[in-house]
Amino acid sequence: MLAHFRQDDWQTGPVKSEMPTMPEALPVPVVDSHTHLDTTEHVAALPVAEALAKAAEVNVTRLAQIGCDVDGSRWAVEIARKHPEVIATVALHPNEAARLGDGLDAAIAAIAELAGDPQVRGIGETGLDYFRTKAGEGHDLQKRSFRAHIALAKEHDKTLVIHDRDAHDDILEVLDAEGCPERIIMHCFSGDADFARECVARGAWLSFPGPVTYKANEALREAARVTPADRILVETDAPYLVPVPWRGHPNASYVMPHTVRFLADLREEPLEEFCQRLTDNAFAAYGGAW
Repeated sequence: MLAHFRQDDWQTGPVKSEMPTMPEALPVPVVDSHTHLDTTEHVAALPVAEALAKAAEVNVTRLAQIGCDVDGSRWAVEIARKHPEVIATVALHPNEAARLGDGLDAAIAAIAELAGDPQVRGIGETGLDYFRTKAGEGHDLQKRSFRAHIALAKEHDKTLVIHDRDAHDDILEVLDAEGCPERIIMHCFSGDADFARECVARGAWLSFPGPVTYKANEALREAARVTPADRILVETDAPYLVPVPWRGHPNASYVMPHTVRFLADLREEPLEEFCQRLTDNAFAAYGGAW
């Protein structure tokens, strides 16, 4: 279940073991549109029940638990059954797809069996990752997997949750060739303002993580500024991508208020209105309230 995660995917220096302290609660409830409770439990020693309780304390009251391989996708479905504040997505992460080789078709078939479950709101995270997987057969396997996941999203009317790392042009090329599902989320959006406009033109919601708060990421902040009000989401991708002031520590859903407040200020929107907008957008992006 943790096979595709590596420390250097999210942390370039020594990991600080201590968790962030609790931030001030947000004024109205918001949704963490993309998180990994399983890996947070493993990396940060934060059990699921405690992670959900701490998130609720700061008004992060609903979460999307993201599947990244077959076992993790099954786990996501089970957690969503146990916790009504959680929805599940199922998929093969692109790096997982590249590693599977001849086992890819069987894994896609296993994801297809899960896709129709009523706890499943999304197919993802799927897509392309050219940072971890280099050119050659690995890219071909990722594209084959991505196309299969797009087909599943259409077949089951589920939201397509896209992982895009160093692959902007090819992500758009595959989407245009296959045809976009009705609902698309660009998870951990990492492009500039021009790419944001290209994604929105294809009907996507853009989900912004903690790195939007990092000093060097002005292009990402400009993308957040130009994202239409009805197309913006916020996520943790916990236990990765923790926002300032906790960079270098494990992330969790309860830390998300730092990113929410930063983006509300960046976009010059009243915090309460921005929070309500995030919840409305998450419900729309995932096909309804939960």
